[in-house]
This record gives sequence, structure tokens and C-alpha cells, in this order.
Amino acid sequence: MGLLLFLLSLSSLALSYAVGGDVCITGHDSGPVFEEQPSSVVYPEGLSEGKVTLNCQARASPAATYSWRVNGTDVPVGDPRYTLVAGNLVISGPQFGRDGGSYQCLAINRCGTILSRAANLKFGYLNDFPGEGRSPQTAYEGAGAFLACQPPAHYPVLSYRWFVSEFPSFMKPDGGRWFVSQVTGNLYLAKAEPNDTASYFCFTTINMDISTKSTFSKANQLTVQPDANARKSAPAITVGFPAETYALTGHTTQLECFAYGNPVPKLRWRKVDGLLPSKAGASAEGPILTLPEMTFHEEGVYECEAYNSEGRDTQQGRITVQAQPEWLQVMSDSEVEISSELHWTCVAAGKPRPSIRWLRNGQPLSTQDRVEVNGGRLKVINLALEDSGMYQCVAENKHGTIYSNAELRVQVQVPDFRSNPVRRLVPAARGGQVMMECRPRAAPKPTLFWSRGTELLTNSSRVTVTPDGMLRIHNISRADEGKYTCFAENYLGKANSTGHLSVRDATKITLAPSNADINQGENVTLQCHASHDPTMDLTFTWALNGALLDLEDPGGPYHRVEGKETVGDLLIVSGHLSQAGIYSCTAQTVVDSASASAKLVVRGPPGPPGGLVVKNVAATSVELRWSRGYDNHSPIGKYVIMGHSPLSPGWKRMRTDPSNIEGNAESIRVVGLLPWMDYEFQVIASNILGSGEPSMSSHTIRTQQAAPTVAPSGLGGGGGDRNELIITWTPMAREYQNGDGFGYILAFRKQNSPTWVVERVSNVESSRYVYSNQSLSPYCLFEVKIKAYNRKGEGPFSQIAVVHSAEEEPTVAPSRINATALTAFEMQVSWDPIQHLSTNGILQGYEIRYWRQHEREASADRVRTAGLETTARVVGLRPSTRYHVTVMAYNSAGTGPASPRTTVTTRRPPPNRPPGNVSWKTDGSWVTVRWDHVKTLDNESAVLGYKVLYKHEGQSALKVLDKGKTSVTLPLPKDNGYVVLEIRSWGEGGDGAAQETIVSRDSGTGMMVQNQAGSPWSNHAPLLLTATLSITLIGLLDL
Repeated sequence: MGLLLFLLSLSSLALSYAVGGDVCITGHDSGPVFEEQPSSVVYPEGLSEGKVTLNCQARASPAATYSWRVNGTDVPVGDPRYTLVAGNLVISGPQFGRDGGSYQCLAINRCGTILSRAANLKFGYLNDFPGEGRSPQTAYEGAGAFLACQPPAHYPVLSYRWFVSEFPSFMKPDGGRWFVSQVTGNLYLAKAEPNDTASYFCFTTINMDISTKSTFSKANQLTVQPDANARKSAPAITVGFPAETYALTGHTTQLECFAYGNPVPKLRWRKVDGLLPSKAGASAEGPILTLPEMTFHEEGVYECEAYNSEGRDTQQGRITVQAQPEWLQVMSDSEVEISSELHWTCVAAGKPRPSIRWLRNGQPLSTQDRVEVNGGRLKVINLALEDSGMYQCVAENKHGTIYSNAELRVQVQVPDFRSNPVRRLVPAARGGQVMMECRPRAAPKPTLFWSRGTELLTNSSRVTVTPDGMLRIHNISRADEGKYTCFAENYLGKANSTGHLSVRDATKITLAPSNADINQGENVTLQCHASHDPTMDLTFTWALNGALLDLEDPGGPYHRVEGKETVGDLLIVSGHLSQAGIYSCTAQTVVDSASASAKLVVRGPPGPPGGLVVKNVAATSVELRWSRGYDNHSPIGKYVIMGHSPLSPGWKRMRTDPSNIEGNAESIRVVGLLPWMDYEFQVIASNILGSGEPSMSSHTIRTQQAAPTVAPSGLGGGGGDRNELIITWTPMAREYQNGDGFGYILAFRKQNSPTWVVERVSNVESSRYVYSNQSLSPYCLFEVKIKAYNRKGEGPFSQIAVVHSAEEEPTVAPSRINATALTAFEMQVSWDPIQHLSTNGILQGYEIRYWRQHEREASADRVRTAGLETTARVVGLRPSTRYHVTVMAYNSAGTGPASPRTTVTTRRPPPNRPPGNVSWKTDGSWVTVRWDHVKTLDNESAVLGYKVLYKHEGQSALKVLDKGKTSVTLPLPKDNGYVVLEIRSWGEGGDGAAQETIVSRDSGTGMMVQNQAGSPWSNHAPLLLTATLSITLIGLLDL
């Protein structure tokens, strides 16, 4: 009776283990696994009516219960400020100083306890800017300036913007002239301008999880003092970045850089010890270098360069990339026998290297008794039931903490075959071997043995019983058929399971595949036939180099040849190099299989060469070395070298010495390279079957520096201010610079002077140089030449170009000014030209200034002529008005002195009334038009005649009549079209108002057009007016 009670108690232990006084049922219950964990929250300080919810949900059977800790102390859920909703913790009216801290959730059931990651509750705030006014700032035109934001106390970080004069006139980009630092909030101006004078306000914003708050400063008054001669200046970096910046993998890193300078400096970034990551995008030429999704590849030294035509400035700093912990290896749920050992390992990566600690059911686990903790390794010996539960591995560094969970179940059980009995029927082939498994559930591990009938089996030449219960029988015959029983026993009890061994005929290959040899792209069939036990199904499978082939894909290269059950031929379509190798055919039944193999050779273009390295790097050449790739069964005939540089978008063939590279070569010299240029190389092998794949690219190399070999182009210049000589050129492209420390050497001299003046310009981007000397004569001829230099030396001079110094205004005024009134609205002005020696440059023309008698000369209207014309017509004048007129010469520097003034009075205006009572009469193909004479008023000029402008079928003509004629006879169109007439008076004052009339052949009446905007000529007005003016002059001459 005592033994029975003992066995019953152990059986109960085999089904469960105790945790916290409750029972975890094996095969039914499961420990908690987090589905949602709490996240950190920034809550607005002072918002007393709100709530904070920290989420926590776990999957478990039975369902988990929850508790919380804050800063390692249990949260009093009975407090009305705390509410537990499912697993979520709701904090009502959070207060700074009372509720802030680190919160963790515990999920609990009878199988164990797990602890969540920590979630920090912090309080965000943004104080107001101080109420005191700010001191006004003064800057000078062309110089740099900044306005300090001086943000108030806050948490977390702020974003900054500035607005001008009034909200919300936020500052917009202005060609890189200003910059708002997101580190300090300060506003920087690279080059101040007079229109920058205004009141500026720093606008700060803080973003929290449930709200956003903004505030702005008092006015920052900036006054920019104008300076007509603002000095140009080289860049000076004012906003820099730290010498050491720490970045986190997967996060975005930003570096700030901004410079004062005139002209406004441009910015560009580079990675000193490698290529700038392409992910920088457009920020590589802006004040904030942005590198998203940081990786360890982006670690290194970065440089910001500010440059303009006056020079450059640089700053360097290192980005060191670190990383949060990340699991490389974690433990998994384990079921382990009682009294055995547990070995679990956790491995985590991170920078700094993470430390690892262990928890069991939410409590720290350390080395004691049967437990050994050694960093990421946990070892528990002589396992007992109380060791069951939830375990956690915790990896942490200063950037974060991660958790890995696993459940340990310590098992104790009587041997049991119910879930895994011995196979009832085990078929086997004659002459083959068979294996029969014996795997009962039992804890501790049972003793196993086999019997055939009543015969206990022991190891012999054909029979083997392994310690783990596997029965192996070799060289099977019909006599081996029968029942086989496996017995299992431990100190809790015993059990057995029986199976039947059935012996069948063996499977044999009757026609094995033969070796084959094809060219790439050809088809081939591999044969395979077999015999087998007729009571069983036979299937064929094929493998290439041990990997099973898919014969069911209709679009694939491998196809089964349909035929008898004993035929398993393989068709390979369009053989490829990758399909060469050992093909194995396997004929298989459920009891045995037979295999045969053949080798398929596929000939094709060579494979990629390997081990490409670059040696002996010179300025214009390098040596490449490589190892031969696979020739794919056809000898390599030759190699070609491909190269790539930042100047070319793709790969191109490179020049080599010798130019033809034989197939047995393993090195070559690449020539014709550019000095100080980055290159990558590839090698491609070819044979009679074609060219193969290129080798892997070499590492990027930079050729040695050399002195420049070409001179800058586009040499010219001219213009500028008084006493200046301006020289311009086209900046040298990167491929011609040949080295760092690049710049330009200018040499210039007055024509016929024996001495050259030499100047150096150190900025590679410079395209002009201004030489200023008070002794320079205006528009003086200079000979100019230029060459480039770098750290290795100087290049050749360019061809000599001729450039003039800056022009000055002409010093002599035109003479013999004459002004004649042409009409009431026009006058003609003429003058004698000035001598070219007095122009101080290239005479561009003359400027006529005219103003009415009672006006000031300062308000004069101006008309300019182009070229050397000495007469000009001035239009748009007022009738019967006296004008003063002067003429002056001008060039690119300005206008010279004014001539003595002359006066002219415009003529009286023409009548403003059109001819009246217009009538007409048609006679066959002609029409006669009549009108009344226009009578003039006392203040109008006399009528000297009339102009008749008429048009039909795409042609126009003008008739000019004298005063005595008030009619005209005109031809009509040949078809049924119409004639459009325009009749006006003319005289000394010009043309009078026009009367428009439409005349049709088939009607004896006419129609006057009162609205000129609707005239059929309106679309051709410029053409008709031009014709009118030119023909009018002819008509006047005829009169």
C-alpha cells in the first residue's frame, strides 16, 4: 500500500510542478509571454486633470495577473490615483516629483513571472522667456551677424524658428544667407544687408506625447548700417560641431556648420577617411549634414568646408558610432529531465559591450548552490522540480536594455509509449538494413532493451542495440521477419511497445546515367532505369551535387521524361554553367532505394577572376594582380580591364600596357589614368564561347598627385570699378586639378611693358581676380596669362589674352546740338560726335535728356541711342510745348558731361476729329469714296491733306492726297469680298483722328466702324502703322 501511494505521488509530480503554491500543468499551461510592454512617456508638467496609461499585456495560460513597480518599489494599486485596467496601469493626475520614475510591469501565472522593460515617466515643461527687453544689435552691410535666442528652461529638447516683425512671418530660406541653429537656437547671418533691419523673435517649440507648447522671445532689434563699399571677405566658420560626436545605430545624426563671408559662402561636406555616405543627399551641400539610419560604416572623420571667391575655411570632427544591445543568441523554452543539467547561453552585441544578468520569476539570479551564473552563461546542475519557472536574460549598456524570456519545465514521468509507440509495420528490403526506434516519454531517462518473440536481442555481427534504444539489423533476409518489442524501465515503472518487420525485394538500378559533355545553352538527357518489389510503388528523384532538383516546375530547366514506372530519365533544357556537376538518380520505395551518378560537364565563358588587388599606384598608372577564375572547360583567351571613377557614371574599358592581355596573364599595368583621382577596377576573362562575369571590384584607390598639365580656359575679363583690372577664367574641373593645395597663378602686364605682375589665388572655385591700383589708367590694354598649381608643382601658362582695365565715364560732351520739331508729338535731335580718345572706354552711344521749360532738369526724360548714330527721334512729346534738350556720351562706366542745352517748341496738335459724312459709290470694279473737309480750330495745326489707308485680300496700300482733295477712287476685290478704309487728315502737327469704313461690292451702302478695337485691322495694327509712317514720309516728299 505504501509503494502504491509513493508511485501515485510521483505520477502527480510528473504532471505538474509547484509555483507560488499553485500548480502548472504540463502540456496544458504556459508561462507569460509579453505581447505589449510599457513605453516611456513625457507628460506636461502642471496638467493635473489628465491621465497617463502605461500598457502591459501578456499571453499566458491560465491568464496572467499583473503588478507594477516604480523605481524598484511596488506600486500601491489600492491608492485611488492608480488604476489597473487589464494589465495597463492608469495614473490619474500625474504630478512632478511624486509620480516621475522608472515603471516596470510583472506578468504572473502559476507557471512563473516575467518582468517587462522599464518605461520612464518624465515631465515636460517650457518656461516663458524673461520679460526684460533685449539690447538692440548693430551690424554692417557685408559683414556677418548673429542674434542670440537664449531659450528659457525646458525639457525635453526644443526646435527653433525665427519670425520677423510680427507673427507668423517666419523667415524663409534666402540662398544660404541665414541659418537657425537647432543646437543653440541662435540666428546667424552670413552677410548682412540693409533690408535686414527689423525686429526678430526667437520662436521655440517643445513636443510631448500628448501636447505641444510654444513660446517666443522679446524683440531682438537688428540695425544694418549701409556701406556702399562693403569689403569682400573669405569665409569664417562661426557655427561648428564638436570634435567628437557620438551617434547611435539606426538613429539620425546631424552636424551643423555655418560661416560668415562676402560673397555668401557655399558649404560642402566630405568624409576625410572615405567616401561621404550617399544617404546624406542634398544635406551634403547645406549647413546641416543629416545622416539617417546610422551604421558603423559611417563612423569616421567629417569635414565641413565653407568657400567663396575670396577663400575657404574648414572644420573637422569625428563621429563615433555606438549601438544599443541586440541579441545574437537567446535561450528557448526547454523541458528537461529531473536530476539532469541545464545549460543556457545568451549573447548580445552592442557598443559599449553590454553586460548580462539573469532573472528567475522576476527575481535576480546569482551563483549559489546548484546555480552557476557566468555572464551570458547559466548552468543549473542536478535539476529539481523547484527549478521550473520563467527565466529572463537581460542585456544592457548605457543606450538601452533588452530582455529575452524562456520557460523551464523540469520533468518526472513513468515510461510511456502512448505518444510515440514503436512502428506497428516496418518494411525492409532483402540485403539491406533496417532501423527501429524506441522513444518513450520518461523522466528520468529509462533503461531500454529489445526482444524478438521471447528472445532477448544482444549485439552481434548483424544486430546492434544502441544506448538510446535504436535497433539496427544489417543484411536482412526473409528469416528476420517477425515481431520485435522494446522494453523501457526507470525507478518509477516500466512499459513496452511492439512492431512487425516485413521483408521485401530490393530495389536495383538497371540502366545508370552516363557522363555527358555539352556547351552552354544545349539540351541533354540523362537516363536512369530500375527494378523493384512489384508490391510497392517506385519513384525517381534527381539531385545535383547532393541538392534535390525540382522536376515539377514547367518553366524550370529540369523535366522528367514520361514513360514506364521503371524509367526515370532526366531532360536538362538550355544547360547553364551552374548546372554542371554530379547528377544522382535515386530509385526509391518506402523500404529502400538505389542510386547511380554521372558527371555533366558544361562548357562556357570563363568565371570571374578572383583576388583582384591594386599595387604600385603612381600618378597616371597602377598595377593590377589577380588569380585565374574557372575556365569552364574552355581555355581563357584574353582579359580586359574595366574601370570606374567619379567622373564616369558607368564602367568603361581602360588602357593597358601591353594593350592585349593574354589568357595566361595574372597581372597588368593600367595606364592613362588621371592623377589624384579615385578609381575602382574589374577584370573580365573571355574564351571562344564569350566573355564571363567581371571580378569583384577592387578597393577604391586614389592615384598619386602630380603637377597640373593643362592651363585654365576661358581667360578674359574687363569691366569693374574705377582703377580696377578684372580678370576672369573658368575654374578647373576636378579631373584637371591633379592634386590638393590647388590654386591659380595670374600674370599680367600693360601692353608693351617688360615686367609681369604675378598674383596667386588659392581657392579652386575662384573664377575672377580683381587688381586695384590708383595709378591704373582707364581702359588700358593688359596682357594676361594664367596657370594652375598644386602641392606637386605648377602647370603651363595659358595663351596670352588681352583685357582692358575698367572704363571711366567720357570726359567730353557732344557739340553743335540741334533739335527740330517734326510734329506735335515728335522731334529730331542731332549733334556732332565726340572723339574716341575722350571716351575712356568703348563708346556705347549717346543719351538725350529733355524736359519742359518750367520743369527741373533732374526730372528730365531720357532716350539712349545704341552705337555711333548722331541723330535720334524723340516721341511722346506734348503739343505746343517748349522743351530743353542736352546730349551726353556714355559707356559701360556711365555718362559723360552734358552738352550745352538747346530749346525746341513742338507744333500745334492735329485736329482730333475724323473726316465726316463719308459716302461711296461703286462702279463695276471701282469704288469712289467722298468725305467732308476737316476744319481746324485756332489751337490746331492746319490740314495739309488726307491719308487713305485701304486693305483687301491680304494687301494694304496708302494714298496721300493734298488739301484740295476730299475723295478717292479705289479698286474693289475681284471676288465678293470687302474693302476696309481708314481716312484721316494730316498736317504739320501730325496725323488727325481716323474714320474707318467697310465697303462691300454687292451692296450700295456702307458701314462705319466706330469702335477701333473691333477693327478688322486690329490684329495687324503694328504692321499697318509701320506702313503708314513709311509711306507718309514718301507722300510728303511727293507733295
